[in-house]
Amino acid sequence: QVQLVESGGGLVQAGGSLRLSCAASGHTSGRTFSRYCMGWFRQAPGKEREFVAAISWGGGITYYADYADSVKGRFTISRDNAKNTAALQMNSLKPEDTANYYCAVDTSNSASSYVPKAEYEYDYWGQGTQVTVSS
Repeated sequence: QVQLVESGGGLVQAGGSLRLSCAASGHTSGRTFSRYCMGWFRQAPGKEREFVAAISWGGGITYYADYADSVKGRFTISRDNAKNTAALQMNSLKPEDTANYYCAVDTSNSASSYVPKAEYEYDYWGQGTQVTVSS
């Protein structure tokens, strides 16, 4: 079992920044955090959960990241395998970024450069952290 805890959400004015963190604990059989792909999703009130950003496990050498078009150039995903954490740096925030943000892990991906973007590819999810951007 893998447990994920998000933090860093809050209230910010439009144009501001927030940094979300995701701390992972536990492990699946045969794999540890360095072998997990990490992703961030968000869900706004009345809307379906949507992909935000993800990063490959990278083989410990080169990491690949992908982003939703709506956040490209503003958000940056990163990971620290030594600390079993992932982060989402969010800059130039807009009111439409308001949502509950979820961290997720894909523990079964074997391709080091693959970046999963679909919800079904993720095995474990955090409880979410609320981000509210005021206009």
